[in-house]
Amino acid sequence: MKLIIGNKNYSSWSLRAWLAARESGIAFDEIDIPLFIPGSRERILSHSPSGKVPCLNDHGVVVWDSLAIGEYLAEKQPALLPADPVARATARAVTAEMHSGFQQLRSKMPMNIRKDYRGFGHTPEVDADIARIVAIWNDCRARFGQGGPYLFGQFSLADAAFAPVCFRFQTYGVQPEGAAGEYLATMLANPHMQDWAAAARTETESIPAEDLYG
Repeated sequence: MKLIIGNKNYSSWSLRAWLAARESGIAFDEIDIPLFIPGSRERILSHSPSGKVPCLNDHGVVVWDSLAIGEYLAEKQPALLPADPVARATARAVTAEMHSGFQQLRSKMPMNIRKDYRGFGHTPEVDADIARIVAIWNDCRARFGQGGPYLFGQFSLADAAFAPVCFRFQTYGVQPEGAAGEYLATMLANPHMQDWAAAARTETESIPAEDLYG
């Protein structure tokens, strides 16, 4: 199995698929392709029909888009989704909401692990996105979090979906209180998240459009 990803510092979609794959316990080879440099699109197209990352190649079975990759991995490792039907449906709902929503947060607070942008990026629309995310975290922890420290107790695709938000909150100094704050600390302490962050800090490529605040 091979997983094609972009820059660890910037590529939030790559992080989602990579973290789900790492948490699944399934062995895979990682192919890193720096984004937005000469030849990068051609390299990606040699792996991914969409021309975007992430892309998973499981012995010729090609799956692109982080949501589809997560579901594919969950078919191989069912523990990536909660066993309870209500919890599983909710996990899929919040994962899909993260996948398709929160556009203001994405644009004003792009993932940028190497930077310290505390205080930057806030607008009323961004703060509304943050409030909704915190509400999701608090609700999932209260309703389904009894079996462990993650949104649905044990790690699930929902946690992978919100992983880039956790790095964003760290970069931009967003500090939720209560259960959401405890969840944020849990995610940032996750060993795979720490591995990803350490690798991001060693990268030297810069994408000016993502370095919004200097």
